[in-house]
Amino acid sequence: MVIKVFLASSSGSTAIKKKQQDVVGFLESLKVDYAPLDIACNEENRMWMRQNVPEEKKPSNGIPLPPQIFNEEGYCGDYETFFDAKEDNMVYAFLGLPPPPGSKEAEQANKALIVENGTHAEETNAEESLDESIEVPVEARNGNAHGEEEEQAADEEEEEEGEGDEEVAEEEVTEGDEAPADYEEEEEEEAVEETDEVTEDTQAQAEEEEEEQEEEEAEVQEEEEAE
Repeated sequence: MVIKVFLASSSGSTAIKKKQQDVVGFLESLKVDYAPLDIACNEENRMWMRQNVPEEKKPSNGIPLPPQIFNEEGYCGDYETFFDAKEDNMVYAFLGLPPPPGSKEAEQANKALIVENGTHAEETNAEESLDESIEVPVEARNGNAHGEEEEQAADEEEEEEGEGDEEVAEEEVTEGDEAPADYEEEEEEEAVEETDEVTEDTQAQAEEEEEEQEEEEAEVQEEEEAE
């Protein structure tokens, strides 16, 4: 591929000369091979350039001014588009050439290629495939069914233990209810015995008092008779 740069060697415009020097100097700094084609001394070059510049890229008067850049017969652009590509580090893409390895433009091209080809998506799919290839335990695939069975068995054991505790509690409550009743009966019996004892003591005391009173009356009567 040959890069063609159409120039006007005898142009009286300082602006055109400066633009031409900028393009040529930058291509030489990049060590890009190019062919300078003079339109001032070669009518054929001038006609070819004017005919091959796209209509939408021509100025309002229809006469394109140098410098104009081509890659073989393919139009690359004028100075303005060249300048924009240089600012964006996209000169090789502007010229239709592959960027050299290690250059900023090569790195940008690789990133663009990754986005275009969906390499990230492919890497993601590869990671997902790798994850799927890893063996997953049967319990994990079945939603940990075995673990659920163990939990259910443990719940049943807890329920049985709870029922046993309730029965023991009921027996304790029943024994506790019976104990106070027995205790009350014993207290009643003791109270009756104490009452009987009190009654017997009272009777004996009453009998003694009656005997004493009779003895006193007998003594009084004897004293009266003796007088």
